[in-house]
Amino acid sequence: MLIAPSILNINNLDLIKDIQVAADAGITRFHIDIMDGHFVPNLSFGPQVVSDFKKAFPDLEAEVHLMSDNPDDLVPAFIKAGADLILLHYEAINEEDLSKWIAFLHASKVKVGLVLNPDTPVSVLAKYSALIDQVLIMTVYPGFGGQKFISESCPKIEEAKKIIGDNVPIEVDGGINDETAQLTKKAGAEIFVAGSYLFCQDSIPQQITKLRQSIDE
Repeated sequence: MLIAPSILNINNLDLIKDIQVAADAGITRFHIDIMDGHFVPNLSFGPQVVSDFKKAFPDLEAEVHLMSDNPDDLVPAFIKAGADLILLHYEAINEEDLSKWIAFLHASKVKVGLVLNPDTPVSVLAKYSALIDQVLIMTVYPGFGGQKFISESCPKIEEAKKIIGDNVPIEVDGGINDETAQLTKKAGAEIFVAGSYLFCQDSIPQQITKLRQSIDE
């Protein structure tokens, strides 16, 4: 089981401080949301943030969640920036190009994950399960942090688990807290993205401990 905090909910002026606090609490991977203002309405970070992250924290994993339909420009840019894993949205790229980018990422020694929005059937995973390193099931609609967990996500996670088996871990993102982490773990999730739950409370280490304990129960 792995917690991958989303830096989207950190005050930008506190990024390096709060990442260090979370790392000191045992976090080894951080989730970096890339929003392009086109595929999703919001704008967030660019390749420079990933590059700066890897320079400051070379031993930590940078998981890039690419919410964009412009892989031609952005995938190479984030590879160059040092991303350890890039998550591509099934809805943002046609299937022929998606297969191309999966192969390109692996050739570049970067892990690749496939992201499914709440409305996308998990049956699409069947043709990619042998090609990807991870699946991300969105438990909210992408574009903004702090949304409420979609309860219908749990049966979807269970169905995805049946399709991909035990070799490809399932990650969940959106509305994750101590309660929803337990629900999604029981459904088959192994990686948990949490943002506001960790960074918008009084104590980051306390929230990490609380989330970790709920997952381990």
